[in-house]
Amino acid sequence: MTRKVINCPNGHGKMLIKKSDKSMKFRGVDITFQTEHYMCPVCSLEAGSIEQTSATQRAISDAYRKAVKLLTGKEIHEGRKRLNLTQDALAKRMTVGIASIKRWEGGLIQSKAMDKALRMALKGQIVGDNYTGNRTFSIPRIKLILRQFESILGKRILKKRDKMLFAAKYLWYADMVAFRDLGKSMTGSTYASLPYGPQLNNYRELIDEIKNADETSTEPLTSEEKRLITRIARTFPQEQMIYDAAHRERIWEEKTPGEIIPYSDSTELKEL
Repeated sequence: MTRKVINCPNGHGKMLIKKSDKSMKFRGVDITFQTEHYMCPVCSLEAGSIEQTSATQRAISDAYRKAVKLLTGKEIHEGRKRLNLTQDALAKRMTVGIASIKRWEGGLIQSKAMDKALRMALKGQIVGDNYTGNRTFSIPRIKLILRQFESILGKRILKKRDKMLFAAKYLWYADMVAFRDLGKSMTGSTYASLPYGPQLNNYRELIDEIKNADETSTEPLTSEEKRLITRIARTFPQEQMIYDAAHRERIWEEKTPGEIIPYSDSTELKEL
């Protein structure tokens, strides 16, 4: 970290670097972490540089992750280096975007499902088939499929300021049924069990990317995929219908919050 000279705004001269342990409640969990800041030896005024503030945020993230038994950014970085993997190589092993690896190593807190996938990848295992349904994850293809649903349903399901509460259910059924019937998902998406039903894993990070994606840049839908989408849309012409159906599925109901719903469970779907 670059050391710079900071003078006390109260006119007491040069402030000194100080490290201290701090405690706080973060996301409902009590954590303790170390922070570094400048302090005036006369009036005890504290100040922090941009670098120190960023380091403190990472320390809070890692203290929380350690407390709830998630891999810390340092552990992810060290595990990757141990396997001599670049961030891109680890991303490919997990079938996620490289941006996710950068964020997790930089301090963003991963979900429990992604933590499990990370641990598998850092043990040298390829994470993919049962999480992505034998297809490389494609954001443009997600948008393409949602547009196909919209053309059949005759209404928008990908909406502004929408958290994909209903759109994700259409996607989930499309991917799961495609894997069950065709042996390959449509989008390569990973789904987690959340309180409001099956949802795209890390969906908050993906929403804007999906809305801004160019659906013409991806692999076109096959005739079999189009038939499946039509079948799902006609079975659930109203958004509430597919929402309720997803909540009746045992493969969602029996999962703990945040747990990944593997594609192998698709054989147990009851509503389609």
